[in-house]
Amino acid sequence: MAGPLLSIRDLKVEFATRNGPVTALDGISLDLMPGETLGVVGESGCGKSITALAAMGLIPDPPGRVAGGSILFDGEDITHADAARLRSLRGTEISMIFQEPMTSLNPVFTAGDQIAEAIMLHQKAGRAEAGRMAVELLRTVGIPEPERRARSYPHELSGGMRQRVMIAMAISCRPRVLIADEPTTALDVTVQAQIFDLMRDIQQEFGVAIMLISHDMGAIAEMADQVAVMYAGRVVETGSADAILDDPLHPYTRALIGCIPVLGKAAGLEGRMPPLAEIPGIVPPLHLLGRGCAFADRCPLAFDRCRAERPVLEGRPHRVACFAAEMEAA
Repeated sequence: MAGPLLSIRDLKVEFATRNGPVTALDGISLDLMPGETLGVVGESGCGKSITALAAMGLIPDPPGRVAGGSILFDGEDITHADAARLRSLRGTEISMIFQEPMTSLNPVFTAGDQIAEAIMLHQKAGRAEAGRMAVELLRTVGIPEPERRARSYPHELSGGMRQRVMIAMAISCRPRVLIADEPTTALDVTVQAQIFDLMRDIQQEFGVAIMLISHDMGAIAEMADQVAVMYAGRVVETGSADAILDDPLHPYTRALIGCIPVLGKAAGLEGRMPPLAEIPGIVPPLHLLGRGCAFADRCPLAFDRCRAERPVLEGRPHRVACFAAEMEAA
């Protein structure tokens, strides 16, 4: 069996703040296999986007820095690669779909010009050829009248179309890894479904491995082969999507799954809307984390040991960092 295409090992990322150094990622490990989708899920502030930026070599330094661990792409350690090597990897080998297309796209250039720029930079194509390729990419991602839309500016496109332009830019050089950071944020549910269908089609056509970052466990359930659940800069549970969804071990994972809306009939409430679930409290500020489990103050199963010690990931292939889960298993 082939090894992971993208392997993150014991990664630690720190940021300098007015409160002193803050650890945004605290020893996380993730593997993305060729052709698979890894879902990285958690609330805002859990470190998902920092993980994506670290994998792309885009942590702003200062104030951030990779303080430990490694990032390997196809066996090559790129943790501290120089700027030239990282530029050669971005777009051609690893691409990213950023969270908000309206702020990621340049408002003064047309959609076609922005896609063509990436093609000219990485594939050394001429302007005319890059323009033709940009139109074909817009057609590939399902934008109607691609010749006309290539001449449109971002503000002239709908949210769904802007996201498709971002996807076209990301796949313009046939990358092997595609990192999608909340790719359906602020889109209505119909457009979300279309974007996920498009990503599946692209994966099947190009064989790209996808890291899908989301706070929505429903989206992860729909797309992912493997799942990593993050909380407060750490991975608290990993495993196959089936294992995580059918038998969640960590109380935080169970709470995230419990927040997925269910139809009244499915919930046994004929003619009534079931109550929406919520997770009480918020992700704690990273500079205030204590010695114990970061989820302890929000966890209904927490006991004294949870507040005194920090659990580590255990088990294989379904791994969890939770003392309560250990007791349940015993």
